[in-house]
Amino acid sequence: MPNIGPAELLIVLAVIAVVALLVTLVVTAAVRAARRPATTPPPNRPVAPHDLEAALRDLVAGGRQIHAIKLLRQHTGLGLKQAKDVVDAIAAGHSHPMLQSLQRPPAGARPDLATRVRELKAAGRAEQAVHLVIGETGMGQGEAEAFVQTL
Repeated sequence: MPNIGPAELLIVLAVIAVVALLVTLVVTAAVRAARRPATTPPPNRPVAPHDLEAALRDLVAGGRQIHAIKLLRQHTGLGLKQAKDVVDAIAAGHSHPMLQSLQRPPAGARPDLATRVRELKAAGRAEQAVHLVIGETGMGQGEAEAFVQTL
C-alpha cells in the first residue's frame, strides 16, 4: 500500500469538497425549479377590442399580470409603462380611460372585425367570415378559422 502524505490527503479532501459542492448546487437548482410555478402562455386566441378588458381582467385575476401587459401591448401598441399602468388599474379594481375608449367605437365608424364576423356567422356565412378575417388581419387559414369559431 502506498504511503499517503499530507499533500496528497489535502488534494483528496479538496476533490471531495468540490464534488460535494457541485452536487449541492445541482440539487438546489432542481429544488428551486420544482418549486417555481409553471408559467402558462397567454391565451392563444385572438381577442376582439371590446373583449380585451375582460381578457385582461381574467389574466390579472389569475395572477398573470405580465401576460396581461403583453396582451395589452399587442392589441394597442402601448409602451411598457403605459400598459403596466393600465394593468395595475385593473388589478386595483378600477377601469382605465384607454380601455373605455376601446369599448365604444367612434361615431360613424364601421363595426369592428369581430362584430362583422359575428354577423356573418349568424347569417350562416362562416366561410365568408373566415375570408374576411384572413383579408383584414393576414392570419393563416387555421388561425382565421379558430378566430371565427371562438366568436
